[in-house]
Amino acid sequence: MPKYIALLRGINVSGQKIIKMDKLRSIFESMDYKNVMTYIQSGNVIFDCEENDPADVRDRIVNELKVQLTFDIPVVIRTLEELHEVVENTPYQIVNAEANEQRYITFLSHSATDAAIAKLEAFQNEVDEFRVKGLTVYLLIRKNYGESKFSNNFIEKKLGVSATTRNWETVNKLIQLAEGGS
Repeated sequence: MPKYIALLRGINVSGQKIIKMDKLRSIFESMDYKNVMTYIQSGNVIFDCEENDPADVRDRIVNELKVQLTFDIPVVIRTLEELHEVVENTPYQIVNAEANEQRYITFLSHSATDAAIAKLEAFQNEVDEFRVKGLTVYLLIRKNYGESKFSNNFIEKKLGVSATTRNWETVNKLIQLAEGGS
């Protein structure tokens, strides 16, 4: 049975779209998903389901969240294997902790056009950098993510696709939990 990770965008931020994790788990369980776990309040859900098409899984989750919560929540779905590939393919294998470098991953809902990627690449700078690889934007932040130009909203607007961002530690923790670790 495939293992999926649902990454919800924009919940529990600044008092908007508040969802308790036990409620979120119960919604996923009501859809007959198995081994449902949540991780932190930003909307990370690990689960097993028999469906093999991630797009169908995403659409079903988006629709059910709308029905049960009465507001729209964008959702990005990745398999455990895809998360492993994200970590393995990072162009930023080494970070300088003394310089406060931090890695973030922006997960795209769909592929961006070459023109949109070129538009985003025009904003490269010396402070922060990024690489777009398929459905993933790898970010190397050298200040504070909150001060970076490359916020989730900025990336979405430049690429013209829905996205959600997680820090490197969260991505790795999701992999660990999905593999049965704690």
